[in-house]
Amino acid sequence: MDIGVLNNQTSVTSELYFLIAKFLAAGPCQETANMLRRELENSKALPKRLDWQGNEHEQTFEELERKYPHIGPTYLLDICHRIGPILDKEIKPSVPGVTSLLGAGRQSLLRSADGLQQQSIHIVQYGTRQHGCPVIDPVGFTKQHNLVRVLQGREIAGPLQRRQAVPTRLYSKQQLFSRTLGHLSAVYCLLFDRSGRYVITGADDLLVKIWSAIDGRLLVTLRGASAEITDIAVNTENSLLAAGSIDKILRVWCLQTTAPVAVLTGHTGMITSVHFCPLVRGNVRYLVSTSSDGSVSFWSYSRLCPGKYTFLPKPIQYNERMRPGQAQMICASFSPGGMFLAAGSADHHVRVYLMVGEEGPHRILENEAHSDRVDSIQWANHGLRFISGSKDGTAHIWHFERQRWSSLQLVMSSKMPGTPELEDDSKQKLKVSMVSWDSSDKWVITAVSDHTLKVWNSETGVLVQVLRGHKDEVFVLEAHPFDKHVLLSAGHDGQIFIWDILAGSPVASFQNLIEGQGHGAVFDAKWSPDGTMLAATDSHGHILLFGFGAPTDRLRQMLQPTSSCCSCQ
Repeated sequence: MDIGVLNNQTSVTSELYFLIAKFLAAGPCQETANMLRRELENSKALPKRLDWQGNEHEQTFEELERKYPHIGPTYLLDICHRIGPILDKEIKPSVPGVTSLLGAGRQSLLRSADGLQQQSIHIVQYGTRQHGCPVIDPVGFTKQHNLVRVLQGREIAGPLQRRQAVPTRLYSKQQLFSRTLGHLSAVYCLLFDRSGRYVITGADDLLVKIWSAIDGRLLVTLRGASAEITDIAVNTENSLLAAGSIDKILRVWCLQTTAPVAVLTGHTGMITSVHFCPLVRGNVRYLVSTSSDGSVSFWSYSRLCPGKYTFLPKPIQYNERMRPGQAQMICASFSPGGMFLAAGSADHHVRVYLMVGEEGPHRILENEAHSDRVDSIQWANHGLRFISGSKDGTAHIWHFERQRWSSLQLVMSSKMPGTPELEDDSKQKLKVSMVSWDSSDKWVITAVSDHTLKVWNSETGVLVQVLRGHKDEVFVLEAHPFDKHVLLSAGHDGQIFIWDILAGSPVASFQNLIEGQGHGAVFDAKWSPDGTMLAATDSHGHILLFGFGAPTDRLRQMLQPTSSCCSCQ
């Protein structure tokens, strides 16, 4: 051991003896304190002093008390009280709020980040199942799973957990595959088709385009819109593509032949959202559109034969503007099975429609839960729950139980425990810009106008994490289709983040820099259906494709002449 380290330990030991004697002298053990004091002086275990020549000299207990008058009887006790909270900030205990000098493991005052990390998991644990499910990881295990042992455990006992084979850190390997200037105006609409082989974009240049997700080539340009595209949707059978626009018209194309199928006119205002209903009853299907005229239209259509569809010219329409107030319908979302549709509007109301009935779809809920416009809404991946976000700075998690709809309010001004209050906090009015669920539905995520993302427990409404990194407002939140805790976010600052929402840190980040023009605001981004790719669009008309591994040879050829990779038609 180094001599300097040894001397330092000796000094700390003698100082600790002095503090113990001071502590005992103020307690019930007076005789013990006096005996310890005499023994320390006789054994010369008290701290020594140095003269100007560096020579050591013994000191008595009285000399030390005169030399350190600030050390009182409770000095040692105060040190013990301070250690716990300081350590808890660096390494969180397993039971917050419980402080003990005698704790072990994550409750020990001697714990360290390295000491709590289990280096490996035995094959026996990989092969263990509880009620048919793999056991959870040991507390503190942050290493990557041994894939060979994971597969052996699957062969021995059954299914494995996805996170064991696909760790969250894998998404740090995502890289840019292609960047194409595909539109002459901002691109607000983007989605993958159901197969994941094609990327579809709708832009302010009045065009809808279909791209290859494999090599980034432009395959088809769909024309016909006379105004900017506001939303696009693909049906669950992957056979129809619908696009709504500012010209109040809804257009439908066949995805197999790219031939136009229907031109639907029934709105008197711009179309704000378009959705195909997943539910099919008999041969009746629905395409739903919402509009700024305050209406929700349910367009009925049927399939005559494979590849051929017919739409009824007049929809079942609910005109919510007939009531007092500015009832512009802004957003909508279907339940997983398509039985319910939730919609948000500018009149502060949340509405739910039941898609089955003797006379077709009908409204079953109308609730003014918010005090400002409701402009973001999303149904959970499973069950009868959805979340609505509003400009009033709150979000509501709605759930159906005991034959009624009730909600749990999330207030965006909430802070994590221990976060100091600032004077500007009371002056700043926070707004919700986007909402999302993670794939497990255990957590909901809200994008807030202060550029943060807040993660909430969907059952209790407790704030569990605040994600910081964006420098401007975020309007894109997309949970990974399979990996819970993995979230994609993008905003007007040109940044794209892949988050581990529970760790509170980004796994990967990308900056959408445009040569000579700074950054381009990212307006939309989506995961591919299998979760291995993501696509994004920006304010300058670019389409960006990200994925794992190296780009294909065809992509490399396209990426070499960066300035000439324009595919506008």
